[in-house]
Amino acid sequence: MGGLALALAGMPAIAAVGLPLLRVDPALLSGAPASARSAPGNAQPATPASSSRAAPMPPASAAPAAAPALSAPAAPVQEPSTRAAEWPASADMTPGQAGSVPRLPTTPFSRTDKTAAPTTVTADRIEGINEQEVVAEGNVLVERGGDTLRADRLVYRQLDDEAEATGNVRLTSPNTTMSGPRLKMRLEASTGEFEKPEYTIRHPRPPVPEPALTLLGLPAMDESGNVVVQSGRMLERPPVTGSGSAAKLEFRGKDRYRLSESTFSTCAPGQRDWEIYVDTLDLDYVHEEGSGRHATVRFKDVPLLYLPWMKFSLNNQRKSGFLPPTIGSTSKSGFEVTAPWYWNIAPNMDATLTPRLMTRRGVQLNGEFRYLLDTEANRTQAGMPDKGQVRIEYLPGDRLADRDRYGYALIHTQNLGHGFSASLNVNGVSDDNYFSDLSTRISQVSQGNLLRQGVLNYAGPWYAASLNLQAFQTLQNLAKPYQRLPQLTGSAFRYDLPYGLAFNLNAEYVNFDHPTNVLGKRTIVYPQLSLPLATAALTLTPKIGVHVTHYELAGLNRPAAATFRTVPTSQNRALPIFSLDGSAALERNTDWFGKTLMQTLEPRAYYVFIPKRDQKQIPVFDSGIADFNFAQMFSENRYAGGDRIGDANELTLAVTSRLIDPASGADLLRATIGTRHYFTDQSVTLPGEKARTDRAADILATLAGQVLPRTYADVGWQYNPRDGRTERLTLGGRYRPEAGKVLNVAYRYSRDLLGQIDVSAQWPLFGGWHGVGRYNYSTKERRVIETIGGLEYDAGCWVGRFVVQRLATIAEQPTTALFFQLELNDFSRIGSNPLQLLRRSIPGYGVINQPTADPVFAEN
Repeated sequence: MGGLALALAGMPAIAAVGLPLLRVDPALLSGAPASARSAPGNAQPATPASSSRAAPMPPASAAPAAAPALSAPAAPVQEPSTRAAEWPASADMTPGQAGSVPRLPTTPFSRTDKTAAPTTVTADRIEGINEQEVVAEGNVLVERGGDTLRADRLVYRQLDDEAEATGNVRLTSPNTTMSGPRLKMRLEASTGEFEKPEYTIRHPRPPVPEPALTLLGLPAMDESGNVVVQSGRMLERPPVTGSGSAAKLEFRGKDRYRLSESTFSTCAPGQRDWEIYVDTLDLDYVHEEGSGRHATVRFKDVPLLYLPWMKFSLNNQRKSGFLPPTIGSTSKSGFEVTAPWYWNIAPNMDATLTPRLMTRRGVQLNGEFRYLLDTEANRTQAGMPDKGQVRIEYLPGDRLADRDRYGYALIHTQNLGHGFSASLNVNGVSDDNYFSDLSTRISQVSQGNLLRQGVLNYAGPWYAASLNLQAFQTLQNLAKPYQRLPQLTGSAFRYDLPYGLAFNLNAEYVNFDHPTNVLGKRTIVYPQLSLPLATAALTLTPKIGVHVTHYELAGLNRPAAATFRTVPTSQNRALPIFSLDGSAALERNTDWFGKTLMQTLEPRAYYVFIPKRDQKQIPVFDSGIADFNFAQMFSENRYAGGDRIGDANELTLAVTSRLIDPASGADLLRATIGTRHYFTDQSVTLPGEKARTDRAADILATLAGQVLPRTYADVGWQYNPRDGRTERLTLGGRYRPEAGKVLNVAYRYSRDLLGQIDVSAQWPLFGGWHGVGRYNYSTKERRVIETIGGLEYDAGCWVGRFVVQRLATIAEQPTTALFFQLELNDFSRIGSNPLQLLRRSIPGYGVINQPTADPVFAEN
């Protein structure tokens, strides 16, 4: 039988309906010894004048051991006093003379032990009957440890060990309030009832790290809303304020409670847009769990969710049970409903089972299993590296595809100790169209080549090694890449050699496997020796190395290997490589829109020489032309991979200037321009590549950062001076005056390949309404790639989101998806979640209300 898993389901309000903070401390009702003050005119010994305020009372533990926990006054029956009473504790009283003031319950939401705090009582009238009862009437106020009780009348009956407060009863603490007409409780047994209580909870939340801003003015967060880079400051969050009522609150023993016909909402009492109603709610703080029957979530008086029975944790621990369902629609699968069930297997492992109903296809069964290993690394290292996740999806008898369909993903990482670590990443699907048809979370792995990889790593003090087994499942008739079965890499680095020398070694052995192409085994050894020289403003690093490669080829008689049929099966290649890298860093103060900033000027020159070697007889296993960018301009090889080492006699020149905030050290604006000059023609090429004969390379220029207050620019330009044309261009601008308000405009161009206009925004409209949208248009294909449009409404205690997405990555095959979500603040989200889509599609998108903190909701 399932329940409601609060800890991982992110439904703290159900726990609040169950009042997880509801805890009545009888310490306020079990009083300390005190003497009754006699009324004026009675024949009693002289005593100090009474005051309008009671003196602090010592804790009950201060009473003599022989005295009963609650004893009535031994003095004769007193005449009622017309003044406020003062009951000071008398150190020289005997147990028989000691009276007592009843301690009233602490606010039912308080977990603080109040037994050591003093109690004070104020009332217009106090009277008592010897060993029977004490009565306080008129503006009764009992205070203890920050908690207070107010009532019109308070009676303590010693024979029954019973305290009863009537008339405008109000219990308060710094964060909570409860009121009702009558409270009755047997103190020692902790039993009784509170009639028709109404309560308000103000639950403080811990601060969260503030995300750092990137150079482009975006918070450093991932698509799930998790902070990736922190600014170093903590952000205070507003407290969760909720309120509700019950027909009756029963005290059923120490730390056990039952609420009948209870309600809860984070909406203000006068704006009850949503509310959860629970017919019977039991809270057991002894076992730290709660349960309820017949729970209904209502929105605008319309029932949205009904749970016949629920069970949840009262100590913020995970609990098995159903998670909130999601509802949505896509053009390819129809109307969709998912109903996830969470299984808390053990403290270090859990599972989620999710049936997914698609009206056009059938019912898909999804399962996810997560675990943390009980290892020393997980107990001592941040991030708990020893963990894993398994996800399986199965759709029997897809009515549209007329076949069974499935997908799976396995991820495991582990620190093995003594410098060793391992990881496993295995993915697969039943068919090429699985992702495009079903669009599940497994699609985040890849839609072309699904990785299947196992890695064993070793890290020493100045050396490292790795064993890699890598294969792929290739989809959509793409060219199948080579498999590495296995690949062994090693590296070493010593910077403390004599005369300031540094030594670096890279080595690799890999066996390339393929079902149809030529096969090969490649061994690379690349030792390097450098001499870093540096001053405060200048650096110069000469480096020399020898790149040695050996190949053993096979499968030359295969049809796809006809080009290499006559090449030697054993080949060697050795190339000396020399480079000289120099830079300078100059600084000055400058004025930028009235603000003093630091400006830098950072020129850099990089020279590389590699002699040419004929490499046409070497097959291409994993090499390609590297993208021409600033990182590649300052690298030795113009090719990615190890099958081609490009000949080089070239000089790269670039200069960077930055504007830096001297207070934080953060870059505000950065501009770079650079180019490369070739002293010789290109000799080494890849198959199909045309050799370069020009001396000048393209010019690269970038500008990124804050150009005006709250306005950011991102410009990249690759210009071909030989033909006088632009090869690539990126123009981007962002206006983000505050969180929840952002406008992005971008144009991306790559000659003969790409032309896109991309506009996205999130902006408040009126009366709590916010608009979101994106328009991505391909100028090359003359069609819309993606359109997103939606509205968000913030009502204060709930948020509604309606988003429509039309995506057409392939012409004539668009997919339309509808997202509708109702978020009940600090309680739950119901419907299909568009937040990841909006964060991914609208850079700078911000959640317009305080998001539910539980990560489960962030991932749905």
